[in-house]
Amino acid sequence: MTERISRFLTEHSPETPCLVIDLDVIEKAYEALSWYFPLARIYYAVKANPAAEIVAKLKGRGASFDVASRGEIELCLANGVAPDRLSFGNTIKKEKDIAFAHQSGLRMFAFDSAHELDKLARAAPGARVFCRILVTCEGADWPLSRKFGCAPEMAIDLLRKARDLGLDPYGVSFHVGSQQTDLGQWDGAVGAAARMFSLLAEADINLRMINLGGGFPAHYRGEVPEIDLYAR
Repeated sequence: MTERISRFLTEHSPETPCLVIDLDVIEKAYEALSWYFPLARIYYAVKANPAAEIVAKLKGRGASFDVASRGEIELCLANGVAPDRLSFGNTIKKEKDIAFAHQSGLRMFAFDSAHELDKLARAAPGARVFCRILVTCEGADWPLSRKFGCAPEMAIDLLRKARDLGLDPYGVSFHVGSQQTDLGQWDGAVGAAARMFSLLAEADINLRMINLGGGFPAHYRGEVPEIDLYAR
């Protein structure tokens, strides 16, 4: 607990259970990621906490945002976030929400199936698209290997199809599971993405992005590796 949170609880004595967030802690976490990943563009997953104060704070620091719904898009735009700093990272979207996002200026969308790709081609012509692949999530407190993503071989076919549909096959994404403490999980995931880059280059498709997803653990009660180890 930070000193500011302790002081807030003492002064206000909330009567019901509540969540108190210190915005300075969020800002420092963003600064740490930016320092250790200097080549990366840092996206805040709005679904983690869609408080307008957090969006405004990170927007001021230069962050980008991963949005999963129309409501999150509207929240970011209302707080002055430029649409080119938004990525529609949900792999299953309503076609009308895709159209709304595209009309609002968003140009980057996730997918992991042929059906989703068809929706994107219709509702977001010319958009940048990235395919989420399945990876092992051993070592994570909350594995996601059965929830989203497709096999890398299928992703290669889908990214080829994306080009045929007039979309821009932009990159690959993965998620090694929440609270991931096995540093080696990134080796296999990045390796799978690298192979996709090479194989698609042979088909004259130039991928330009790897979305590393989440997985870096927060400090709760147990010990977890520090962020600099993940960065290395």
